[in-house]
Amino acid sequence: MKQLINAVQAAEEELLLGNVILYPTDTVWGIGCDARNVAAVQKIVKLKEREPSKAMILLVADQQMLQHYIKSLPDDFEQTVEEQERPTTYVFSEPRNLPEEVLAEDGSVAVRIVKDEFCRRLIRQISGPIVSTSANISGEPAPKSFAEVSEEIKERVDHVVQWRQEETLQVKPSRIVRIKPNGRQEVLRD
Repeated sequence: MKQLINAVQAAEEELLLGNVILYPTDTVWGIGCDARNVAAVQKIVKLKEREPSKAMILLVADQQMLQHYIKSLPDDFEQTVEEQERPTTYVFSEPRNLPEEVLAEDGSVAVRIVKDEFCRRLIRQISGPIVSTSANISGEPAPKSFAEVSEEIKERVDHVVQWRQEETLQVKPSRIVRIKPNGRQEVLRD
């Protein structure tokens, strides 16, 4: 437990400084920053050599935090999230309180409520969402474990989280589901 707390505190300090971290998520290893910090988001775009118009996934700790960044959620959304068997990212068309740098070209935002203990604690510590994008240069395969993260990425980030680096679980990226304005769901990636 002490190691987890230390890892969260170190990552929190980096995020509050506007830095970019390499960290374990509930899916693959990711590159992240405070999603509200435009300069940090731009650092990620440069680091990954990606198109600035490409959307980023945000992680939140719970539905209450999500409601601060989305105008309205479907009535049954809490039940929908609870029934998910694997991590699922939801795309919403009416975000609020977020910089445009984290939004897709159409103005939508992709958000996942995490169940991972490290991520949830970190998000609660900074009281806001963090960016979660795969730990690779744009166009290259996403690493499924810390061991697969390239040295180039490790050198480009400001901080590498010292937590779960030894795990070799072969996990998949999250499902992506669009929540339409009428509340219906459309699976974009399964």
